[in-house]
Amino acid sequence: MPGPSDAHLPFPEAALRAPKGSAWRAWQIAPSARSVSLADLSPAAKPFSGGDKAADKTAVESLATQIDELQELFYADARYRLLVVLQGMDTSGKDGTLRGVFSRTSPLGVHTVGWKAPTEPERARDYLWRIHQRVPANGEIVLFNRSHYEDVLVPVVNHWITPEQTEQRYAHINDFERLLAETGTVILKFMLHISRDEQRERLQERVDDPRKHWKFSHGDLEVRKQWDDYQRAYEQLLAKTSTDWAPWTVVPADSKTHRNLMIATIVRDTLKALDLRYPPEDPSLKGLRID
Repeated sequence: MPGPSDAHLPFPEAALRAPKGSAWRAWQIAPSARSVSLADLSPAAKPFSGGDKAADKTAVESLATQIDELQELFYADARYRLLVVLQGMDTSGKDGTLRGVFSRTSPLGVHTVGWKAPTEPERARDYLWRIHQRVPANGEIVLFNRSHYEDVLVPVVNHWITPEQTEQRYAHINDFERLLAETGTVILKFMLHISRDEQRERLQERVDDPRKHWKFSHGDLEVRKQWDDYQRAYEQLLAKTSTDWAPWTVVPADSKTHRNLMIATIVRDTLKALDLRYPPEDPSLKGLRID
């Protein structure tokens, strides 16, 4: 569990904090949490839904447009950076979130990184080396499809590192994210929470549809056998790495539409909370007429 925070953030805390009474509040992991139980957080819940799927889809489209408009202002403002981390079990919807929430944004200032197993040159360095190279620059939004949290999931479940090494990595990650936050990076971390039954249906769909065979790997079935171990590993990392400067949000994701609605709403609200502004007018342009 992270200790008390004396972090000095250069952006409003409202960009990270779920307001009291909001639908977000119950799904954000408090930095003071001693433990997290995913069994107490239903993956079928729809806290952001209005109750009508068609209306929710329309809302997602509207939010995607708003995010696009705010992203242009974010890019022009250039005071901050935004890192969006998407973690979750196979088929939890990381790719679908990227398509649904960020489909309208300009590639000029929004970049996606899909993390795979480290290469040999990456293995020869510390595990955060490759991550640090891909974090956003001023005015940029970077979307992580998987992330550095794979390094406290796969090695933990497969017993490749000891409990002591795991605790050490939690501390490394917290310090790394604090460095990013204190130097202007807003970090939104989403754990896409699906049920085992929903994963079975989505994997079966990939098997049954030849157009989706490219998405399926037999290794997915081996990982599925470790479902309970991964749930415990997620519960542990959520409790250990939800900090004042980079809190976790669990997103109930059995509904693809709701998953996108929730994340899009939070991203929109985060960008609005930053009080973005265009740079000062250039006085040399006053009265200029183009021939």
